[in-house]
Amino acid sequence: MARPRMFDEERALGAAMRTFWEKGYEATSTQDLCEATGLGRSSIYNTFKSKHDLFTRALARYIDTMTTAQLAVLEDERLSAADRLRALFAMVVEGETEHRAGGRALGCLTVNTTVELAGRDARAAGMLERDTARRLVALRAVIEEGRRDGSITSTRDAGALARFVNAAIGGMRVSSQGGADRAVLESIADVAMDALTC
Repeated sequence: MARPRMFDEERALGAAMRTFWEKGYEATSTQDLCEATGLGRSSIYNTFKSKHDLFTRALARYIDTMTTAQLAVLEDERLSAADRLRALFAMVVEGETEHRAGGRALGCLTVNTTVELAGRDARAAGMLERDTARRLVALRAVIEEGRRDGSITSTRDAGALARFVNAAIGGMRVSSQGGADRAVLESIADVAMDALTC
């Protein structure tokens, strides 16, 4: 009979996710993970097999949590399409000002991973590509709906606008890590909305 685990795996995964989010994949040591989760090395490796396995599980958890929250905003039919996009930008600004470590913005684990690993880690790159594709489909649908309800007036291709919004959000997250404050992030969001509605 297998010995039961004496820890909460989901809590440990959440702690590991936060550590990777703060430090990045390469800079996170096994000791960092032990300290964050309260687990010994053997428990980490018996449960998660490797640092990379733990990272991909943490990244999957982050993607599921964040993308689900963003899609809920984009699918809120009580709002016009443009107001859904405004709410999405507001969520990003709030997240960037809320998630800070040592005075530094954490940014977004998916953006951070794209910069750090996507070019040399096929598994992470595949996860990021699937997540981006899912968000782009939702953004495009909202933009097309905005064309129908009159709240999005740009005549550019809806797919190109979806990629623009996605890139603007990624840029806001990187800018936040570079020290941009709430007012700067809000101004970026305002310009992006102007591009969609003017």
